[in-house]
Amino acid sequence: MKLIKYIGLAIFLLGLALFSGSIFLGNFSMTDIQVDDYISEQGIKSDIFSKELKKTLVTEEQINIFEFSSAVRKALETSNNYYDKQIAKYNAEKNWAKKGEQYQYKIHEKPHTISYNLAKKAGSGFVKENIALMWWLTFGLGIIGALLYILPNVLLLGPPGIKNNGIYHKSATNRGWIAWLVLVYLVVFYLLLYFMPDYVVNWTYILDPISNTLNGGDASQWFVYGFLYCVIMVVMAVRMYIKYRHNKYQIMRTTSVLFFQIVFAFLIPEIMASLNMPGYDFKSAFPLDYDFFFEWNIKNLTESGAIGLFILVWGTILTIIIVPLMVYFFGKRWYCSWVCGCGGLAETLGDPYRQHSDKSLKSWKLERWIVHSVLLISIVMTIVTLYCYFTGAKSFIGINSQWIKDSYSFLIGAWFAGVIGTGFYPIFGNRVWCRFGCPLAAYLGLVQRFKSRFRITTNGGQCISCGNCSTYCEMGIDVRAYAQKGENIVRSSCVGCGVCSAVCPRGVLKLENDSTKGRINPNDILLGNDVNLMDLVNQK
Repeated sequence: MKLIKYIGLAIFLLGLALFSGSIFLGNFSMTDIQVDDYISEQGIKSDIFSKELKKTLVTEEQINIFEFSSAVRKALETSNNYYDKQIAKYNAEKNWAKKGEQYQYKIHEKPHTISYNLAKKAGSGFVKENIALMWWLTFGLGIIGALLYILPNVLLLGPPGIKNNGIYHKSATNRGWIAWLVLVYLVVFYLLLYFMPDYVVNWTYILDPISNTLNGGDASQWFVYGFLYCVIMVVMAVRMYIKYRHNKYQIMRTTSVLFFQIVFAFLIPEIMASLNMPGYDFKSAFPLDYDFFFEWNIKNLTESGAIGLFILVWGTILTIIIVPLMVYFFGKRWYCSWVCGCGGLAETLGDPYRQHSDKSLKSWKLERWIVHSVLLISIVMTIVTLYCYFTGAKSFIGINSQWIKDSYSFLIGAWFAGVIGTGFYPIFGNRVWCRFGCPLAAYLGLVQRFKSRFRITTNGGQCISCGNCSTYCEMGIDVRAYAQKGENIVRSSCVGCGVCSAVCPRGVLKLENDSTKGRINPNDILLGNDVNLMDLVNQK
């Protein structure tokens, strides 16, 4: 069995290496017609930009993606620098007409976006000419290798039951060198995806056929991300099914997050796009979906007819009514552990790292300050955005609408949720984003803490202080401390994943939906069926 695991690991690493190395393949060059068509399509007025592009890209010499991207960025910088000088000149002369004219020649699109769009047209070579083969050499080998590594665990684990033997003796799961390599890879992946998508244009070629089938257009870097997200969750869900095969709750919620991610977050938006409708993830709620109330999104939805108006109304009702109502009855677990894509990735890909969440009091205090600050900032940003949208103003109480949106998108949407939130799984645990950054988790937590029927109840009299529950709590809760005192766990950060209950050898912990239960008296629980010890003694 171990031989199969090692073969699987070797195949997976080969597929990963080919996938990563594919960004260095291919040749990129353009013709005069291709450059002119792009300039015309984008409505770019700068002749300087056009000339600079043709000077470097229209050539018989084949260049790689890095040289291509550098040439595009240099052409953009040269063009904008020229018009910046012209704008400054006419501004000094107070020639507003000329200043406005020169301003229109500036290109305001982000350099990596322009470079990506051009690279998509300009690419050629092995990857683009052998798409099917490349899919099998990358995604295919990766999936097959991962499954070969995972599936033998069915026989190696023996009888049903969660076993984590040796988890602190493995470099991959004990912050060793393998864990750090995984962190570096994930961080680099997210940096490329968010900030340098033109460098990974070859990845999009591999998925172009699938994208065309689903939405009628070529794959973007976000399609690659969504497809990878789903593939990784499916493969790691197989691991979850094996590890938690004796626990129906874990099987059900793993199946649930898979369904909502694949169908609601990936397939439905892609199919909607193919029907010329706004692609929308119907399970995504504000403020996690932080740009839902941005001007461009509201305008896009209101101009999309009945479906757009339905999405706008649904998104508002989901946030204001459905979310708190569901939390009241079922706790935040209904979303964070059963529906949310971020939680789904954390529960599948991140499960091997759940023991790394910091349980200290200092971490808890830091968590509360940061996550509620993000929630507050998201609310302020939305108020400013809506005020500016309806009034036509550019700022509200001194806060510039565009500045706060750009800042939030960059710092929270990209860096915190993506680069840090997922990239740091191997070192800080699988719920870094959910604990410290997710504004929706903060909102759900406030409702759960004060107005929810959901509790994890404890049987303090049976606790043997083994510490399994605290070790494997991904949200950094010292569950054992509650269990020892016989207290319900009412922490706002608890996502109700149920793993603490699953790993408890004495059945001390139980997930319940009952608001009538207060602090549990250990004497009532020792004999079961709510029989009080003193009553039993008096009867005798």
